[in-house]
Amino acid sequence: MPSWIRDCWYVIAWDHEIAPASDTGPLFSRTVLGEPIVVLRAADGTPVALEDRCCHRHAPLSRGRREGDSVRCGYHGLRFDLDGRCVEAPGMERPPARAQVRRYPVAVRNGWVFVWPGDPARADPAWLPDNFSCAQLQWHHRPGYLHYDANWLLICDNLLDFSHLSYVHERTLGGSVAIAQARPEIDPIDGPGAPGIRVRRFVPDIDTPPYYRAMGVTVPRVDRWFDYDFVLPGTLLMASGGRPAGQAPDDPRDTVRLHSCQTLTPETEHTTHYFFQQSHRGDVADPALVDGMFRVLTAAFEEDRQMITAQARTIALDPTRRMLPLHIDAALLRFRDLVAQARAREAGADTAAVPAARVVA
Repeated sequence: MPSWIRDCWYVIAWDHEIAPASDTGPLFSRTVLGEPIVVLRAADGTPVALEDRCCHRHAPLSRGRREGDSVRCGYHGLRFDLDGRCVEAPGMERPPARAQVRRYPVAVRNGWVFVWPGDPARADPAWLPDNFSCAQLQWHHRPGYLHYDANWLLICDNLLDFSHLSYVHERTLGGSVAIAQARPEIDPIDGPGAPGIRVRRFVPDIDTPPYYRAMGVTVPRVDRWFDYDFVLPGTLLMASGGRPAGQAPDDPRDTVRLHSCQTLTPETEHTTHYFFQQSHRGDVADPALVDGMFRVLTAAFEEDRQMITAQARTIALDPTRRMLPLHIDAALLRFRDLVAQARAREAGADTAAVPAARVVA
């Protein structure tokens, strides 16, 4: 049984990746939850997501071409409208009614293009995450994407336990063992949106990390904070920053304020799409600063990817070997409980019967 949840919004692309309706180039396609999906724009610019699998011989529609508000399969010429219905089959007066491909619910918010792979009747806009800094002009960033050869839950685990910053990112985002030693506050997120957990971590009087120095911070010691929501299916929305050690919170001098949006979309059980950005606030964008931040960030995320894919290879050697939960796993285990409960609901099972994960204190 797959590890993912179907009734959720998953990011399939950054909005800029989807070509305009007038573009005659290749069609955009990505696999989400093991399903190939082609995304194109209607004449009015609205993204449309269709199953990237012709119902005839299962050739990818993305290997075909766009014709107005329709897609023609490049194998035998069947043409589908943007609702997924076959409207032309060469050599037939009328295509059969069952000649159709699935159309997925789509939503666009602040530069992220989402698809809903589950029951279309349950596609709830309230579950879209508030990734505001992806689009607001005063938040400056470059959009990023990585492909992982690892299960999506392993990457969720990584994002839910920032103690790894002290070791995996010692020379980039971290820089102090005090991050690993700080105990986070963990609370549930309840409301009309997607369920999740809120994690807060404050780390006082530590060495200024290399990432801050690349942004022009010259003070030797800072107080740092990491406050984020992590919501289903796997989205991190984080306010973080630092100020000179001991400085009052309301003093803006030399204060770094960042907002990060990161989200995970399972491609298969063993591969994952990772969309990310980290923004800094400012009245005017400094291209050199934006590029420098992006280089450091992608270097740090490559550190994550190397560690997690190595972990995944080790797990694959003996998938039955149990891990030893520790106190630093509290947030990630609570999130895995949310995933297990959501999967049980989709299967029609009693969520009260789902065993909760436990940590070693």
